[in-house]
Amino acid sequence: MKKLSNYNDKNIVILRIRGSVAIRKEVEYTFKLLHLHKKNHATIIKDYPTYLGMMQKIKDYATWGEASIETIALLLSKKGFLKGNRRLTDNYVKENLGWDSINSFAEAIAKEKIDLWKLPNLKPVFRLHPPKGGFHGSIKKPYPKGELGYRGEDINQLIKKMI
Repeated sequence: MKKLSNYNDKNIVILRIRGSVAIRKEVEYTFKLLHLHKKNHATIIKDYPTYLGMMQKIKDYATWGEASIETIALLLSKKGFLKGNRRLTDNYVKENLGWDSINSFAEAIAKEKIDLWKLPNLKPVFRLHPPKGGFHGSIKKPYPKGELGYRGEDINQLIKKMI
């Protein structure tokens, strides 16, 4: 997939906040394409125009923002799973993927050297808990007053509360 020159080289974390009751089929299909089948599931994608269109379609059910390297490393180390529900470990990353540790692997993902979805045994979805202390706003309103839609760098704080 080719990137356009006017888009950022950032990784975006998409977090599904709302469930699947009374949801339109096209929105549910978009969540299926992003591997976000249940609420409190998150995934890391790149800043491609196709993904931006998908995010506009699911804006009433999810939140997203730019992920920092620390957040990517935290997601991989605490909530990263392989097929067969085995945890992602430094030993696996060193032997099978060719990086020294999960932190160096997270830096490679953040600098877009590797695509998380193209790795054969790594699950592209992170199953998170509800946030400690709850959401600050309604899960039915857009971000400044609620929790839905684009939130920029503030997604890192929400992800840390959910791990």
